[in-house]
Amino acid sequence: MLPDFEKASGHSVKAAWSNTTDIRKRVGEGEIADLVILGDNGTEALIKDGKLVASTRTAFATSRIYVAVRQGAPRPDISSGDALKRSVLAAKSVAYSSGASGTYIVTMFQKLGIYEEVSSKASVMKPNEPVGEKVARGEAEIGFHQLSELIPVKGIDIIGPLPPEIQQITVFSGALHSAAEQPEAAAAPC
Repeated sequence: MLPDFEKASGHSVKAAWSNTTDIRKRVGEGEIADLVILGDNGTEALIKDGKLVASTRTAFATSRIYVAVRQGAPRPDISSGDALKRSVLAAKSVAYSSGASGTYIVTMFQKLGIYEEVSSKASVMKPNEPVGEKVARGEAEIGFHQLSELIPVKGIDIIGPLPPEIQQITVFSGALHSAAEQPEAAAAPC
C-alpha cells in the first residue's frame, strides 16, 4: 500500500512498526507520528487520552489469532476449545506476543483454567520479536500470533486459527495524531 500511496499522492512515508502495546506506550509518552495505526482498543485509549483525533478514526483490517509449530513437528489438535486446552497443557513450551494477541491469549488461558500451569512454560515475546521465529528455532513447541505475523516466518507450520468459540478478532484502526506535523498528507486519499 505504501508505494502506491507515495506514487499517487506525491508524499513520502516513513513507517515504524511495532505491536499495539508498544505503540500505545510510546504515543502515550509523547512520541508523535502523523498517523497512528494499532489494535482498536489501543486506538480507543489514545483517543480518550487526547493523543489521537476521534473524527479521523478509520478501521484498516481485521486479524485472527493462529497457532503454529516447528516445521514437520506433530500437529496439535486445535479443533475445539477443549482440544486446544489439552494440546497446550501437553506442550513443553508455549510462546505468544506481548501485543494485542498475547494480551488475549493470557485471558483465554485464564478462561480455560490453565493460566497457572501454562505461565511457567510460556515465553512472551518482546515488541517486534516474531513468535514464529522462536517456534522455528525449537525454543517453543507451540506459538500463538496474528496470522500476518506468522506468514513470513520460515521453518514453521501454521496449524490454523483458534477455534471459533475462543477466537479473538482484532480490528486494526488508526487516526491522525492530535499533534500531527503533516495532517493533510496523512489524510490524503490513496
